[in-house]
Amino acid sequence: MAAAPKYRRVLLKLSGEALMGSQQYGIDVSTVERIASDIKAAAESGCQVCVVIGGGNIFRGLSGAAAGIDRATADYMGMLATVMNALAMQAALERAGLPTRVQSAIPMMSVSEPYIRRKAIRHMEKGRVVIFAAGTGNPFFTTDTAAALRAAEMSCDAMLKATQVDGVYSDDPKRVKNAERYDFLTYHEVLSRDLKVMDASAISLSRENAIPIVVFSIHEKGNLAAVLKGEGRCTVIADR
Repeated sequence: MAAAPKYRRVLLKLSGEALMGSQQYGIDVSTVERIASDIKAAAESGCQVCVVIGGGNIFRGLSGAAAGIDRATADYMGMLATVMNALAMQAALERAGLPTRVQSAIPMMSVSEPYIRRKAIRHMEKGRVVIFAAGTGNPFFTTDTAAALRAAEMSCDAMLKATQVDGVYSDDPKRVKNAERYDFLTYHEVLSRDLKVMDASAISLSRENAIPIVVFSIHEKGNLAAVLKGEGRCTVIADR
């Protein structure tokens, strides 16, 4: 008999870069399909899943602002990029046989539902995956903050932050060979040590709502389902 998931309802935060695969930018279909198969395995384990995806593989608000576009406009462009990623993930999940709904914080009735909290919860209760697109719908907020906000609104038991490495390190392990890896951190430790897990507002919002943040590698196939069972390699951020 398969082990029951440790969490009943989770929000998965994916960076836009996670969808690039080995490309320099854009969406790699095979990578999206692999991640979709992991999400399907998590959903089939009995866990209710919602997702927030960044847009950095297509457009970055801050870099756009640095290039001369005003910050608010650049952030809106980044939000539109997250909608593209959400639609790509929805297509992959539904090809895998998992019913999925995209809800956008910026109304786009032709391609997605508007964000309605109670409707999103009902979708998950019916076994559908809900992908939240367009961040919070407001400029000056990152998709990390949007993920923490949606996790709180959905009453999630945990927020799973998918990254390029298998947890939180004291420094970038790709550059610093002896960087220390942590199995557990408090929210305060993350903020006081300025560990680049998520932005400070996302960490603070998670702390206020007592939502643990589980940081794991998205590159290991099956790792998402393993983490949900409490078996995968990850770093947990919570109060002691």
